[in-house]
Amino acid sequence: MSPLRATTLVAGLLVAVLIGVLATRQSGPDQMRAHLVGQVAPPVVGTTIDAEVWDLDGQRGRWVVVNFFSTTCVPCIREHPELVAFAEDHVAADDVRVVSVAFDDSASAVEAFFRRNGGTWPVLAVDTGRIAVDWGVVAVPESYLVTPSGHVAAKVIGGVEQDDLEDLLDRARTSVGEGTMLAMREVRASLVDGGSLPDSI
Repeated sequence: MSPLRATTLVAGLLVAVLIGVLATRQSGPDQMRAHLVGQVAPPVVGTTIDAEVWDLDGQRGRWVVVNFFSTTCVPCIREHPELVAFAEDHVAADDVRVVSVAFDDSASAVEAFFRRNGGTWPVLAVDTGRIAVDWGVVAVPESYLVTPSGHVAAKVIGGVEQDDLEDLLDRARTSVGEGTMLAMREVRASLVDGGSLPDSI
C-alpha cells in the first residue's frame, strides 16, 4: 500500500470515529444521569480575559454556573443574552456566579465577543483544553451547576435560557436540602432524582 493511500485511510478512519463520538454524545433520554453529576467538580483554574486569576475552589459558599462556549457556535451566541440577564439578576444577592470557559477559540475573539455582547463575569480563554477534557466536554454549549460545596448538581447540554436556569437553581436548592442530586440532559428536559448527595453538600 502506498504511503498516500495509507494516510488517506487513516484520515478517513479518524473522521469516522469523530462522527461516531459526536453522534452518540450524551443527548438521549437514557443519559439523564450525566457524567460528573453528584461528584466533586473538576478544577477550573486560569487567567481571565481581564488578566485575573480565577479558581472554582475560591467560590465555595456560592452556586456557580460553569459555561463552556465558543464565539462561533450559534446556540452559544443565542444563549449569551440569557446568561447576561441571569448573572445580572444575581449580582445584588451575590448568591450565584457565572464563569465561561472558551472551547477551541482564540482569546482575541473571546474578548471581542464579550465587549460586543456584554457579560461581566470571569471568562477563561487561554489554555482551556485541559479544563474541557476534565469536564468531559466535546461540543458546546454545555453548562454545569455547581453547589456551594463544590459538587456538580446538574449538567445542561445545549443553550440555556434565563427562566430555565432559575428553575434549575430553585430545584437544585430544594433537592440539595432534601439530600438528592439533580441531572439534566438539556434545558427543557425534566429534572430527575439522581441519588443521594454526600453529607457535605
